[in-house]
Amino acid sequence: MMALRGRKKLSISIQEHMAIDVCPGPIRPIRQISAYFPRLSPTSPGPASSPLALSPGGGGAHLLSPTLSLSRPSMGGSLSLNSSVDTSVEITSDDSDDCTALGTLEFDLRYERSSSELHCTVLRAKGLKSMDFNGLSDPYVKLHLLPGACKANKLKTKTIRNSLNPVWNETLTYVGITEEDMHRKTLRLTVCDEDKLTHNELIGESRVPLKRVKLDQTKHFHTCLEHPPPMPSPTAMGEALRGISCYLREWENEQLHSLEERGRLLLSLQFQPPVGLEETGVEGGGGGAGRRGGGLCVGVRRCAHLAAMDVNGFSDPYVKIYLKPDLQKKSKHKTAVMKKTLNPEFNEEFFYEISLPELAHKVLEVTVWDYDLGRSNDFIGGVCLSCHTQGDGLRHWMDCLKNLGSRVERWHILTNELPQTLGHD
Repeated sequence: MMALRGRKKLSISIQEHMAIDVCPGPIRPIRQISAYFPRLSPTSPGPASSPLALSPGGGGAHLLSPTLSLSRPSMGGSLSLNSSVDTSVEITSDDSDDCTALGTLEFDLRYERSSSELHCTVLRAKGLKSMDFNGLSDPYVKLHLLPGACKANKLKTKTIRNSLNPVWNETLTYVGITEEDMHRKTLRLTVCDEDKLTHNELIGESRVPLKRVKLDQTKHFHTCLEHPPPMPSPTAMGEALRGISCYLREWENEQLHSLEERGRLLLSLQFQPPVGLEETGVEGGGGGAGRRGGGLCVGVRRCAHLAAMDVNGFSDPYVKIYLKPDLQKKSKHKTAVMKKTLNPEFNEEFFYEISLPELAHKVLEVTVWDYDLGRSNDFIGGVCLSCHTQGDGLRHWMDCLKNLGSRVERWHILTNELPQTLGHD
């Protein structure tokens, strides 16, 4: 701006020069140019003069929550960060247009405690948003368990062509789901439109906390699809907006849990008493030729939701077991390698000839590895079972020692800590 010497400055201010908002839509004045810049101080002005508004966070703390709108073409419209984030069955959003525009989804959930399986029966969807040029969509539903969504726990239905009211009636099953998972995990159901020539487009999603499902009972859900919460993106949100949204805190928690859990392992333990001791008086003299000492039979059944260790998003897993202390180094056993899978089935058994008093002082170490040709194998996860461990490892071990001759199966959560007594090979 130029000013005349000895006179007052021109009445045209910089705010008036910037009084045109170039965003799509009607032209509207901007009160202050400072409104373009985020105020990160908790004492910033309210929403009337700043695009950032204070919103209460967890634990009584206050976090800054952006009220800007980010354009997301892949979702077929703009996404407001201050829209509802509650994607459970009850609709808490004040904007009902999302529900009518995206559609509804019906499904059933059932958890069977005896088999540690979660069954999700995807029934139908109604009034889905059109994503194709012909006014229809090619919808399918994919499932993820949160936190820790990854390719390992992804399940997918078939695709229904050219329909906005698809009917699937398809049951998808998660194995290795513990009761602890039912209390802390959330099931995310995402409805997508399949495109053969381009990327698949997201229509909407619904999230259900598994703690709402009672054990061994089927629960029916009829939910409205909603936009997913925004993910942290440095290019979309900028340096000033990262870490100030409550959504980012949820994402960070998912990353922490995904680092702790490396998958699930189904093991069976059975202590077999010595063969022939009870039958000695019946069979008479046999010289003990067909007799075998008692021992521990370890069955490696299967793994589920393993961490991906290869660049293709999969792993080549195998299992190693040790019974320690192992001074002679003869207790090592390995399963076969299963190629390119995150949910392998082994169904292999290994036998250790040992007496029951000796077994009480042993530690069973079970580790899962990713096989790599020409270089060191990658450690995926492991678990220890003994009288000195805790949690499921201790319970499984004690059940085996108390129920002689009975096969006891239990799922175990693999940890990302390599046992100190175990060496790489």
